Amino acid sequence: MRTKLEITFISISFLLTALLFILLGSLFVIISPNDIINSILSYEMLYALQLTVTTSLIAATIVMIFALPTAYALSRYSFPLKTLVKIILDIPMALPEIVIGIALLMLFGNTLLGEPFRMFNVYIIFTTTGIVVAQFFVAFPYAVRILYSTFNYINPRYEFVSRSLGYSEFETLRNITIPLAKNGIFAGGVVTLARCIGTFAAVLFVAGGTYLKTETLSIALYLNLSFGNINMAITAGILLVIISFIAIFFLERYAKEQYI
Repeated sequence: MRTKLEITFISISFLLTALLFILLGSLFVIISPNDIINSILSYEMLYALQLTVTTSLIAATIVMIFALPTAYALSRYSFPLKTLVKIILDIPMALPEIVIGIALLMLFGNTLLGEPFRMFNVYIIFTTTGIVVAQFFVAFPYAVRILYSTFNYINPRYEFVSRSLGYSEFETLRNITIPLAKNGIFAGGVVTLARCIGTFAAVLFVAGGTYLKTETLSIALYLNLSFGNINMAITAGILLVIISFIAIFFLERYAKEQYI
């Protein structure tokens, strides 16, 4: 028999889940199914869908590649200015995306940092590369924070035992630490991909809201809403919900199969 506390907590979970479901589900009933299908099949929406998925997967992969060593260093090593590094890495999570977008625009524009990139024919501002850059800087702090907490929960004693048996530091990381951290790595990957898919303001400032060039789904929603194309705007929102649901569903299913 369930206790009162158990029933209360489960009820709260169901209540908030129902409210969230109604909130997201309302998007699907505002316009007719025919309008949704016609909007999805339009060239503009297919382009935005393909661009969003491609850039998000690239950005999320790069984020995880750099977040793993960063979080491990913060968790395991002592070095000068470590506290300051942690604070700076956490700051973007407290800032509106628009601040990150303006900062990136200023940094990679006509500045000392932007010029060297252009010398090597790497153009970031108002290009699709800018989308990946914006998604990276928005999602990176979240990935580092999750992985940092994960590594902190792993008892260093397992690593000490591995080192005492003659395994190198890298072998210990690969065979002991990473397997023990797979839950956190998986969670970090899910959150990172979700943040990349939903990035809007930073993408708008760095890559620009150019029609059929840097038009991700969130940008398509903004542009069509500005022009009064309500059907297209709502369809873009619906696609964002569907993509997020599919991505998280398959990742959860993979985690279940792998007993993560």
